[in-house]
Amino acid sequence: MQAAWAVAREKGLAALALSDVAARVGMRVPSLYSYFASKNEIYDAMFSQGNEELLAFIERRAATLPRSPRERLRAGFWVTFDFCTEDPVRYQLLFQRTIPGFTPSPASYAKAVAVLERFREELARIGLLSDSSDEDLLTALSIGLVDQQISNDPGGRRWARLVDDVADLAYDHLARKKRRRARVASTPGAAGKEEQ
Repeated sequence: MQAAWAVAREKGLAALALSDVAARVGMRVPSLYSYFASKNEIYDAMFSQGNEELLAFIERRAATLPRSPRERLRAGFWVTFDFCTEDPVRYQLLFQRTIPGFTPSPASYAKAVAVLERFREELARIGLLSDSSDEDLLTALSIGLVDQQISNDPGGRRWARLVDDVADLAYDHLARKKRRRARVASTPGAAGKEEQ
């Protein structure tokens, strides 16, 4: 897989060619077909490996997470930002649809789901996950920072300076939403209703 990643980083993810991968590992293209039936199978193996790397990255950082829910959310934003910006090609494969016709296999996609479940567990642990819109908000904000950084200041830190501020905005919004729901739930006759 190292050869495939090297080619993708050098030529671009969509420009990955079996001939380039074969040349990197010192074999002919027909020999490479004994390992991968198609270019999409190589992408699939890369997708699987990338998600394994993300889960390992999350677990390494989890060992040093702060106790405060606000600080833990900030740390989660940093996990996403740091992992994604350290390898833009891997980020494109895992988080964007840049390869026409490529869909991860069920086995590879299960690894992406495992990453998402780990994310949900952490949000539940700090009491910030009420519904799927909370998850959508957090992923949109965190990945939005990554997109801006990779697109507009590759290799720099322009959007890194906003990570804590954006995490704080998200935390404040979700904390207000949680308090609002608790108030509505404790109000007689207001079951099922939520303030606007």
